Amino acid sequence: MADSNDSIPLDTEKIYFGGKEHHVRTRCGSLSVIVYGDQHKPALITYPDLALNHVSCFQGLFFCPEAASLLLHNFCIYHISPPGHEHAKSIIGFYIHIVSFLALSQEFLQLGAAPICPSASARCVDDLADQILEVLNFFGLGAVMCMGVTAGAYILTLFAMKYKKRVIGLILISPLFRAPSWTEWFYNKVMSNLLYFYGMCGLLKELLLQRYFSKEVCGNTEIPESDIVQACRRFLDERHGSNVMQFLQAINGRPDLTSGLKRLRCRTLIFVGDSSPFHSEALHMTSKLDRRFSALVEVQACGSMVTEEQPHAMLIPMEYFFMGYGLYRPCHLSDSPRSPLSPSCISPELLSPESSGLNLKPIKIRVSHYT
Repeated sequence: MADSNDSIPLDTEKIYFGGKEHHVRTRCGSLSVIVYGDQHKPALITYPDLALNHVSCFQGLFFCPEAASLLLHNFCIYHISPPGHEHAKSIIGFYIHIVSFLALSQEFLQLGAAPICPSASARCVDDLADQILEVLNFFGLGAVMCMGVTAGAYILTLFAMKYKKRVIGLILISPLFRAPSWTEWFYNKVMSNLLYFYGMCGLLKELLLQRYFSKEVCGNTEIPESDIVQACRRFLDERHGSNVMQFLQAINGRPDLTSGLKRLRCRTLIFVGDSSPFHSEALHMTSKLDRRFSALVEVQACGSMVTEEQPHAMLIPMEYFFMGYGLYRPCHLSDSPRSPLSPSCISPELLSPESSGLNLKPIKIRVSHYT
């Protein structure tokens, strides 16, 4: 690990249930990294979608006991937040519907991401990918497993292309990989203008929630929106519009990665909700990846953020994916009856001996909506 002058460690174990926050200085600014678990274990890097961080993007997955056990048993987790997206002072509001007994002192409630200096040079997606390399070097990490959601999935895919020897596997949720279509480009420009003139206004939050979640959980005039949507809405209240706008501008200027996908040799597991606005993007990405090393899992009645909306749907596919690396769930845990997937409803192709080795065949799994 680099010397202490390169980081500003903050002891926030009370907030993060055993995790610890580090601010890692990089060539393009400081990054917040939350570290969970035994740092002697293999590393799993996470990167969230636009306007989110590990709290709002991955806690659903890590609050799923079976998935948390699988991941924390095998990995030390390094949650990387995009610049200016680290945890905000309303973190308690996000947790309150899950852990009602949580109590923190006022000093912790004041932690939050400050606005990025307006004079700071704009970052491109290559800068964001290079920051990940600097984080890995800071912690003395070699090759890592990566998990990203939508924009975060793009950044990690780009990182895997640029630094092939530093990535052993990719878990991508509703990923982007092509340059923005005219429709997406215009949509992002509208959001960028809203951020510039009005900040995190109500309309912008509605656009983001539609990006993240399916209509089933967003609600309508007859059905109220779900707890996870309400919690995410409260979380977005604490985002600084200028910080979100910088990340959005970087993603809206992204180049097409199609030509490099066939050269990816790390195994790739893709999840996508069939109600995600990026559903067709995920299908197209799967078709461009080497069929020997990639697999697709479609989750029915789910939006882009499978990690929050239906995290149990990720458990069994991840478990079989990790078997190819010799990684398993703790033996004292049996199959969970709450999981919407069981070996009996998994595609036979995923259960084949080949899938437990270095090769995964393309698959398609549909699961019932988890309630």
